[in-house]
Amino acid sequence: MKHRLQRVNEVLKRELSEIILREVSFEATLVTVQSVDITPDLKNAFVYVSAIGSDEQKRSVINVLNGHRQTLQHELTKRVVLKYTPQLHFKVDQSIERGDRVMEILDQIELPPDDDQS
Repeated sequence: MKHRLQRVNEVLKRELSEIILREVSFEATLVTVQSVDITPDLKNAFVYVSAIGSDEQKRSVINVLNGHRQTLQHELTKRVVLKYTPQLHFKVDQSIERGDRVMEILDQIELPPDDDQS
């Protein structure tokens, strides 16, 4: 069952990426579907999107996606056959920002001097 959910997540990610690209326009912001996490009952799908821009622009992206939710779900129904059409829940994916922060911290760490150079 777990592998089936992973396959469904990947199909939803691919299809939603194409639908969003075609159906929704964003004001000067690059938006990417990073991952989809569907619940085991296939009734809800959490769509994690990354958006380049300020926090305000990211909130705007989520608002635009929520505003187009019905259209996106309808288009998804045409492309993906599932027992239920999942309710889409959009969230900002913070993983890129967290990764950048980790890299910043690692850059700030001073490495001890190498004693082998004497």
